[in-house]
Amino acid sequence: MEIGASTRAMATEEKNRWRAKGLPCIAPLVSSVNETTVPITTEIHGHVPAWLSGSLYRNGPGKFEFGTQTYNHWFDGMALLHKFKIKGNQVTYKSHFLRSDSYKANSEHNRITASEFGTLAMPDPCKNFFQRFLTRFVMPKPTDNASVHFVKYKGDYYVSTETNLMHRVDLETLMSKEKVDWSKFIAVNGATAHPHYDPDGTAYNMGNSYTKKGAFYNIIRVPPEKTGPEDSLQEAKVVCSIPSANKNKPSYYHSFAMSENYVVFIEQPLKLDLLQILTGKLRGRALNTCIYWDPHQETVLHVVNKHTGKPSAVKYQARPLSFFHQINAFEEDGFLMVDLCCLDDGRVMNNFLIQNLRKSGEALDEVYNEMCFAFPRRFVLPLHVDENTPYGQNLNTRHCSLATAMKMSKDVVFCTHEDLHGDDLREYGGLEFPQINYARYNTRPYRYFYACGFRHLVGDSLIKMDLQGKKFKVWYQPDFYPSEPIFVPSPGAVDEDDGVILSVVITPIQGKNTFLLILDARTFEELGRAEVPVQIPYGFHGVYESEVLIPQGQA
Repeated sequence: MEIGASTRAMATEEKNRWRAKGLPCIAPLVSSVNETTVPITTEIHGHVPAWLSGSLYRNGPGKFEFGTQTYNHWFDGMALLHKFKIKGNQVTYKSHFLRSDSYKANSEHNRITASEFGTLAMPDPCKNFFQRFLTRFVMPKPTDNASVHFVKYKGDYYVSTETNLMHRVDLETLMSKEKVDWSKFIAVNGATAHPHYDPDGTAYNMGNSYTKKGAFYNIIRVPPEKTGPEDSLQEAKVVCSIPSANKNKPSYYHSFAMSENYVVFIEQPLKLDLLQILTGKLRGRALNTCIYWDPHQETVLHVVNKHTGKPSAVKYQARPLSFFHQINAFEEDGFLMVDLCCLDDGRVMNNFLIQNLRKSGEALDEVYNEMCFAFPRRFVLPLHVDENTPYGQNLNTRHCSLATAMKMSKDVVFCTHEDLHGDDLREYGGLEFPQINYARYNTRPYRYFYACGFRHLVGDSLIKMDLQGKKFKVWYQPDFYPSEPIFVPSPGAVDEDDGVILSVVITPIQGKNTFLLILDARTFEELGRAEVPVQIPYGFHGVYESEVLIPQGQA
């Protein structure tokens, strides 16, 4: 572990303070804010690297009530899109609420009219009793409140959530150009907000479909280029459909893994009860109440050849786990390494109810102490398993790897993971929002990844993990809460960690400003910060779009 003495002292002091007084209240981090549609200048402290020229785009919830009604869950807030434009040692900031159908209807009626993940919209009080009763028998429409991520298809950026609806956005204005429905192009009822990309720009994603035969997990491929000026998702194709182990109770998933030649779908025992979802409005229950954890069902890693669409005959099983984000996956020496941020149960989503995030003192401590945390783990999957493969012995022959893989039956290999961290990482809580040097090391062997440390319900530190020796470096300051770290490579970089880390750092403390943090990715020392004179809520994911041409071969 490589942690400066001052950082360690601050961490210990802060930990002792929490034990004595409880976790600090973070309610302002999940409070509604105003949009900033005209770019404003930030105040620079330190310096911005001269070569850093581009924009950081962030997405996340920014409005949590309409009229007297408040959303129940952090995931429900209306999408607020952010842009930090960086050029010539100057940084400007702007934001814009996505004018989704949900946002417009809620604003027009000054109440919550559209159901979200943890909030069921109530019938219009202006309707008579019979009309209100009938509306309970109508399936809630999927939300177009695309508050999770910026994603790229065929050169265009979209904001997305986990339904079948996205918005193609103008990166200059942050306004929606059009609403796009996946189901108009392919037979899916939704898609993740975490696609993967081949070097040529071909995108892969996962989406569910629900048929009379049951639920299926679909691997989607979107070609890299448009065929015409009006082309959006035309030529998108389902390359493989994987049937759910339980046709009426498919797994929930937020992301998936991809190597050079394979897509890996992790079917975790975090389940969607489709019958409960279908009857949710009648019962007055939101979607989040229809997801449950089944600790008696094993996790299955489905490996699919992404070129042929053919799934492996072997099912790789592991003990029950849940996860939101993969770190990386790559092939080497006949093995497929799959690195994930894993939890040992699936109850985490309901920790992020608004009522929990706005607690303080002992009540907040109680929520935190009951949480399960995500830690980085590696699964090693042997790719060449056949009838001659021996049973009951470890098939993982990789040097110094602690993961195991044993053939249990003709088509089942049971895998145990290797921790990608040492015990000293636990001082900083779990890890989430992992990022790598994606342009050069996605689907390839890699050494470093970056993440948020969680000693609170939201990230309170930034961590650089070095997989050689399982060491780490930390950026931490009391009362500041950094968001997902985005790696930006230096022009002409040779080393994997030659670049900077960008993270939007939020504070609930009056008199202190939110800022865009710039860290040297190699040393993890602060280079500079751009302070923003307006409040920004804690968000989810983002992307950096460079104005600097990357030399050929580094993209």
